[in-house]
Amino acid sequence: MKVKVISVLEDNYMYLVIEESTRDAVAVDAAVPKRLLEIVRKEDVVLRAVLTTHHHWDHARGNEELARLCPGLRVYGADERIGALTHKVTHDQELTFGAIRVRCLFTPCHTSGHMCYFMWEDGSPDAPALFSGDTLFVGGCGKFFEGTAEQMYANLTQILGALPKETKVFCGHECTVRNLKFALKVEPENEMVKKKLAWAKQRDDEDLPTVPSTLQEEFLYNPFLRVTEEPLQKFTGKTDPVEVLRTLRTEKDNFKKPKERPNPQAMLAFDWGLFNPFLEKK
Repeated sequence: MKVKVISVLEDNYMYLVIEESTRDAVAVDAAVPKRLLEIVRKEDVVLRAVLTTHHHWDHARGNEELARLCPGLRVYGADERIGALTHKVTHDQELTFGAIRVRCLFTPCHTSGHMCYFMWEDGSPDAPALFSGDTLFVGGCGKFFEGTAEQMYANLTQILGALPKETKVFCGHECTVRNLKFALKVEPENEMVKKKLAWAKQRDDEDLPTVPSTLQEEFLYNPFLRVTEEPLQKFTGKTDPVEVLRTLRTEKDNFKKPKERPNPQAMLAFDWGLFNPFLEKK
């Protein structure tokens, strides 16, 4: 099982997972069809299916075009709002693509129909892979657009957090530096946060991805997986893990990004409402 990490849009990732013996492939969150098909051709594989984590346009907008260009393409997801959906999946459902096994993990919160995909090959020495969409990021978690802190806590502890610790985490966005700057604010004495942030900044400078991480690493520096730790409880002023998580998410939502000069053309476009069709889809 080979995973191709494909950077698209502003900071999104889509993935091409290749079954090396058959040269069949499945894509995860196929937002930019042209780019995906270029890599499919370059790798000389056959695209059999698309797994979509959630319906937001920056993860699912390529589905219709891919379905048109690739007759018979199967599109999997858990939300009727996903374009070109052919197979609606449910929690713990297993799929098979050659030697690749997939377990669907339902993680509602960022959206009410969010699905993560856990992949492995039986008998392979390689670590399994988790495609976590916008539920779990390197050093962070997704915003609670359509769900609650209780749901995200269950997602991170009972569902994703219970996977094998060596699992590689492939998330939906490159936001590691931003996430770890917040993690450092929460735990200024955490040496793992400092090391990972320095590493992520260097990767960023070299325009290289910070994915994958591993689940084991995430428990050392991701504040949203550390809600029972004393520094997190001290920072939030809460002891109940769900309340710690809720407070952390609010703090992260209000966490100031580094100031950047706004692009004048972009500001005008917002004023004129040119971005509204895209924003409404989210």
